[in-house]
Amino acid sequence: MNDDERIWIKSYDHFVNPDMQIPDISFVGLMDRVFHDFSDQPACHFMGNTMTYAQLDLFSRKFAAFLADAGLKKGDVVGINLPNIPQYLIALMGTLRAGCVQSGVSPLLTGKEIAEQLFDCGAKVIVTLDAIFEHRLAEVLDQIPTVTYIVVANLGESMPFFKRTLGRLLRKIPSGRVAPVSGKTVTGFPDVLAKYHADKLEVGLDPQDTCLIQYTGGTTGKPKGAELSHRNVVASTTHFQQWCDLVPGKDIFLTGFPLFHIGGLFCGMSFLMNACPQVLIPDPRNTKHIIAEMARYKPTGVGNVPSLYQMLLAEPGFKKLSFAHVKGLVSGAAPFSAETINQLESVVGKGKISDVYGMTETCATISMTPFRGRKKPGSVGVPMQNTRVKLTALDGGSSEVPLGQPGEIIVRGPQVMKGYHNRPGETADSIREFQGETWFYTGDVGVMDEEGFLTIVDRTKDMINVSGYKVFSKEVEEKILAHPAVELCALIGVKDPQRPGSEQVKAVIQLKKTFKDQDKPALEQDLLQFCKKNMAAYKVPHIIQFTDAIPLTAVGKVNKKILKG
Repeated sequence: MNDDERIWIKSYDHFVNPDMQIPDISFVGLMDRVFHDFSDQPACHFMGNTMTYAQLDLFSRKFAAFLADAGLKKGDVVGINLPNIPQYLIALMGTLRAGCVQSGVSPLLTGKEIAEQLFDCGAKVIVTLDAIFEHRLAEVLDQIPTVTYIVVANLGESMPFFKRTLGRLLRKIPSGRVAPVSGKTVTGFPDVLAKYHADKLEVGLDPQDTCLIQYTGGTTGKPKGAELSHRNVVASTTHFQQWCDLVPGKDIFLTGFPLFHIGGLFCGMSFLMNACPQVLIPDPRNTKHIIAEMARYKPTGVGNVPSLYQMLLAEPGFKKLSFAHVKGLVSGAAPFSAETINQLESVVGKGKISDVYGMTETCATISMTPFRGRKKPGSVGVPMQNTRVKLTALDGGSSEVPLGQPGEIIVRGPQVMKGYHNRPGETADSIREFQGETWFYTGDVGVMDEEGFLTIVDRTKDMINVSGYKVFSKEVEEKILAHPAVELCALIGVKDPQRPGSEQVKAVIQLKKTFKDQDKPALEQDLLQFCKKNMAAYKVPHIIQFTDAIPLTAVGKVNKKILKG
């Protein structure tokens, strides 16, 4: 494929400029304009309360003043270990305004995993929940010598008085005991906002300065910290604004993506810089709460992972909602099967679903389904503005593959990371030269059609080698999902005891509720016959394992690392 032709441009919506100008400014600079122009507009809604841009401006300046008083300098790291609550947005903007670097830390991690991430990025401050402090963090703080300050928040602090009081009386709001820690300063989030003045700090941010150190999901190996610059973030969020034709101050979004993950953080920062109010969802698995918030705020846009859309489809209340005001529903972080897209479209309306493909290393975006134009269910759309994509041979990238053939996806664009934090070797493995230019090697296998639409076939690490034949797990999983008994399916390769160097295909299957009590041997035989009718013999699973629940990551991806043991 001739790169200069960029065959996907003809699939763009008419309002999308393939060579759009990226503002030469830091993310903080962008937000200063928003705070000035939209001060009275809502920045977020949470459990019945609203925080305006004026309040976020004020509170984030106070948080930045706290960091400066704590001795943090430009480039120092602040770890934010919170769910989707207003304190996350305050700490995020305060961190960036102080010239510091944000690192999202999943509240679902164990104490040991939290310590490993904070130690790896050299965080000096950690913002966490009181429940996490008591039950996980307190026991590992001695393993993080760089952390000198711990800021503790409570889930109820941003709730309306009645909900907060009732929730505490009924013990529905998690909480924990906060105690002093030798050699470190522990303070409450409300105390920070009460004590410090909203002074403006002059730190001289440059677009190339590091903005985020976001850790990869670790589903196939040890998590790595991707260093994303302010330019990376500004490029990605600016792309999204134009691609989705966002109207500042008018559009409103609801998303279950967690802010500690790059997908949720990208969404949150995109909505902030476009003055689009966002409905914060602290527990994405609470589908009844999501439905109630959708009914209350009537978002024009919704963003979730495919597994959460499936959970919503199982809720009768979701199908009773009106979707007349919804411009689009965005899906990301995991493959979205054509079958599930069709089911969702039957509820929300045809042509409203856009799939986005990206990675932590690309600030969440590489390609996206045209927001209003033609969509191809099962694909992840076309490469976004200012972005070039090639597909290279699966032998390590010795050559480019023709259209319609599977190859490893490599990317060039302003959203591609600076590199992995303190991992020059792994950076060199992922960002390397091809045909005289530097490209990021994604590790994903895809196919591009003649109109530039990408379809993700597999991860290179998830391909299964059956006697020399390559089995792409996503292809087989989608076919098995068409069986009426299957709720979720994950394919992995296991060693073939009869053929050294070869693998057998193992399908791990989570059944729908109505099939869980059926005879398993009979169901297994039915599934095998179904597979034999719908795929080549070498792709048919040799082993079928039924499980009550397929393990998922915090954002709803199948965790194959756990399945492989």
